[in-house]
Amino acid sequence: MQIDGISTEIEIIRSKRKTMTAEIGTDGKVIVRAPMRMPVRDIKAFLGEKSGIIEKHVRKRLSENDRLSETRPFTAEEINKMADMATEIIPRRVRYYAELMGVTYNRITIRNQKTRWGSCTAAGNLNFNCLLIMTPPEVLDSVVVHELCHRKHLDHSKEFYADVYRVFPDYDRCSKWLKENGRVLIRRMTG
Repeated sequence: MQIDGISTEIEIIRSKRKTMTAEIGTDGKVIVRAPMRMPVRDIKAFLGEKSGIIEKHVRKRLSENDRLSETRPFTAEEINKMADMATEIIPRRVRYYAELMGVTYNRITIRNQKTRWGSCTAAGNLNFNCLLIMTPPEVLDSVVVHELCHRKHLDHSKEFYADVYRVFPDYDRCSKWLKENGRVLIRRMTG
């Protein structure tokens, strides 16, 4: 398919669903999820109607892939230094925000994670990605606040996000930073 000067492959996946969606794969391919019996003309009309937004996201993904191809993986020594720094800095940030929020926690673990920035178990154990050390300080803090809010809400409910924004009003900007830059950092971890 040609979308405003970008030639991209399209994959149509049909299933028992009522609506149609489009997503951009990691390779820039457009994946359309459509109802089983939806006519091809309706799928083409949908793609035509959404071509502007699809083009924007394809270009963004291809640009991101270019950036990823230009980055080198972190060395084992660099990863160890990041883990050491994270072990020193993150617990301080957790203590600060836990006191501010009036929540408790158990163990803090720093990991070299390939998919998550942080997590919180039902028992109150907190896990953080050592790559957070490579993010701006406010982004690290936003992840700390997110995980500590799980001490009150073990879900992503409206109440959960109300608490996140109460403590960290700039959460959306930091979350956007992670979405835009996090993949490059994780790619450098995994090579």
